Amino acid sequence: MSVEVVFYHLLHKPLEMALPQLLQKCLERDWKVVVQTGTEERCSALDAHLWTFTDDGFLPHGTKADGYSEHQPIYLTADQDNPNDADVRFLVDRATPPPLTAYKRAIYMFDGNDTDAVQEARNRWKEAKAEGFEIAYWQQTEAGGWERKA
Repeated sequence: MSVEVVFYHLLHKPLEMALPQLLQKCLERDWKVVVQTGTEERCSALDAHLWTFTDDGFLPHGTKADGYSEHQPIYLTADQDNPNDADVRFLVDRATPPPLTAYKRAIYMFDGNDTDAVQEARNRWKEAKAEGFEIAYWQQTEAGGWERKA
């Protein structure tokens, strides 16, 4: 199975606005997802956010604290675990990735206004290319959409 590694360069809207849209697309494709954050605090904040990011809905998800991790369509973690046997792994806030070969798609979302995050994304791009993964790069537009750049 070929792994696609996708980079989403956030420039105009924060992760909290962009991530739910991409997670929804994964659920529409019946893909299970793991979202790996850089810290436990960020994991907790995203957990709360995904229940309330819109007035008319939510994204079904859970964390280790919720239990039933293997049944979560979206599992949030600050670790490299994959208890729900996810198809897609999101890596946010400069999270250190596990081996990516277990996934259909790995998605790095990084803040284009953080020079360290941009440099780390470049390094992850080089690593993914060296491993022979299919790679795509999307840059956020001013309206919050995405334009494919590579």
